[in-house]
Amino acid sequence: MNCKNCHTELQDNSDFCNSCGGKVIRNRLTFKNLFEHISETFFNYDNKLLRTFVDLFKKPELVIGGYIDGVRKRYVNPISYFGLALTFTGLYLLILKKFYPEALDFSNYVMKGQEEFQRRNVTFIQEYMSIFMMLYVPLYAFIARISFMGLKKFNYTELMVVLIYWQAQTSIITSVIIIIVAMLGITQGMISFIFLPLMILYGAYVFKRLYNLSIGQIVLRTFLFLGVLASTMIIITIIIVIIMFLTGDLQELIEAQRAAVEAAKQ
Repeated sequence: MNCKNCHTELQDNSDFCNSCGGKVIRNRLTFKNLFEHISETFFNYDNKLLRTFVDLFKKPELVIGGYIDGVRKRYVNPISYFGLALTFTGLYLLILKKFYPEALDFSNYVMKGQEEFQRRNVTFIQEYMSIFMMLYVPLYAFIARISFMGLKKFNYTELMVVLIYWQAQTSIITSVIIIIVAMLGITQGMISFIFLPLMILYGAYVFKRLYNLSIGQIVLRTFLFLGVLASTMIIITIIIVIIMFLTGDLQELIEAQRAAVEAAKQ
């Protein structure tokens, strides 16, 4: 008998492959064992996914630091976890657009006459959300490299792993909670004001555990990170405006704003 995953020769009574660790499957696929496999994969405490999710809160240094140090079997790898986060993000946007479109209304959080601009801006970001999430990771890693200058524990690539796990964890949590609060009639704009500081605090917590910093040290490094991030966001905003100008959306937006202002005057 050979392993169906890596084709290593096995003994007839083997339950797992001694080469790749894959489970030996002898029965044909049925609804019963398919359900058992799904339950074991997603709801069993001992499975990698749930353990990764829980330990990223309890002891992120074991998940992230362990992966960087070469521990690759105990937890979900960062790329797979990030892929799961992208799926959650796409799902929550689909659900909101189809069933709770009012949850995507940000008009109450902008100046009068800027509603159309904000709507277009939010639509643009949501349409390319997955791309933005992927682009944020190397950007955040670069900012972290600057913010934690002098602490040579992680190189740039390793910081990308840290930020991939952080981005994935926060995205999964955010996606689930936004759907729940949308059912209660709470808009995404309102919940964003709560989640943004929580995401920052969680990021500070992760870096504190990874670098083993004191409270004072992580506070200073966090403020430095936020300062560099704010400057970077200004640059990104300028890039978005340039893209909208090249696509013709900016001119339409300016004309729509002008018409809105004129209507408000009348």
